[in-house]
Amino acid sequence: MMARLAGRIALVTGGGQGVGRGIALALAAEGASVVISGRTETTLKDTAREIAERGGRVRTVVGDVGDRDDVEHMVAETVREFGGLHVLVNNAQSSVQRPLAETSYDDLQLTYRSGPLATFHAMQAALPHLKAGRGSVVNLGSSAAVQGEATFAAYAMAKEAIRGLTRVAAREWGPYGIRVNVVCPAALSPAAEDFLAAHPDKAERVLAGIPLGRMGDPEQDIGRAVAALVSDDMAYLTGATLMLEGGRTLLG
Repeated sequence: MMARLAGRIALVTGGGQGVGRGIALALAAEGASVVISGRTETTLKDTAREIAERGGRVRTVVGDVGDRDDVEHMVAETVREFGGLHVLVNNAQSSVQRPLAETSYDDLQLTYRSGPLATFHAMQAALPHLKAGRGSVVNLGSSAAVQGEATFAAYAMAKEAIRGLTRVAAREWGPYGIRVNVVCPAALSPAAEDFLAAHPDKAERVLAGIPLGRMGDPEQDIGRAVAALVSDDMAYLTGATLMLEGGRTLLG
């Protein structure tokens, strides 16, 4: 069987580790040529090496999504390296966790610059190429934002702004054949592993609140779902939020 994403070209921001790494691995496994970007060259190289060892085509671009020039460079390098852009995954996002009353303007600036503004800039830069290939955009939301979890004010504001942007883009870009969707993952990234290991009581409560009883695997649970989402198998879905969190946000 031919891989579902053979001939497609993808850019994954924050692709060197965690959920971004899992998505990049899964896209490459389905035949996509993948560019991964991020601020840390060593993690990008490690992920690129793993993709290449599995037989995938991959390039890396070092840059900060909080800088518009860097974002435009990521898109331009993707097109230069592989000749186009069909899939844009806006994964990179800085996070701040503190009570609402203690949340500062600087916290909001950090989360907005790395989240909705970075997503906005990448989508604008990618639009001409997505038009040419009737492409797909996947933006990363958060179940913490959907639920309104305590101490996540700045992060939740940024992630819900991304969901609003996604719905507008789905309406405006649908006539070009471009699909724009959100995924909200709950995955056992290295950061999540470290946090849960340091807070065993919290870990127990988190797992108790997930009907499937476990955190998602960044590649197998999140990455493969994103690969399916951007494939022709999901060609009639746009403007949607896909909750990849094991049922964590189910309402009673």
